[in-house]
Amino acid sequence: MTSGNVFDDSAEPELFSALLRPHRALSRNGFFVLMGFVCAVSFAAGLTFLIMGAWPVLGFFGLDALAIYWAFRVNYRRGNATEQITVTPSEIRVRRVSHRGHVVEWILNPLWVQIEQVSHPEFGIEQLFLVSKGRRISIARFLGAEEKASFVKALMAALQAAKRGPTYNPLT
Repeated sequence: MTSGNVFDDSAEPELFSALLRPHRALSRNGFFVLMGFVCAVSFAAGLTFLIMGAWPVLGFFGLDALAIYWAFRVNYRRGNATEQITVTPSEIRVRRVSHRGHVVEWILNPLWVQIEQVSHPEFGIEQLFLVSKGRRISIARFLGAEEKASFVKALMAALQAAKRGPTYNPLT
């Protein structure tokens, strides 16, 4: 065989690639400001009840601030989850990493995949699924309705390109 007859299968072009993460509206500095405000208000209200003689209320205000802190910690920890969707001419790869680091991966043939949408007339697209050979995989759960509409449009274009197949241009 000559070097012109060797094909490199690893250099398959990516038609679509998306890395999805849950949205977090509050930055780290915003979190510290919010927690400082919550602690200050809880302490001031607890101190007021302490002065009136209801000393156990101060502890409950402390527990409220602690519960809010814990809820934000859980929320930020879950923000580490990701979902990566890659489309090439020969496969669709969906790789989901949970907030604990558990990895689940599906590899589908783009010729057999259909995109299924669950829509609400008032709210838009609520759920997206990749359906292939009886399997139904939920995707883009982190996105809002408008983002899902844009995402599904780009994904459908990539699937159509994959179904057309690779183009051969001997001049490039």
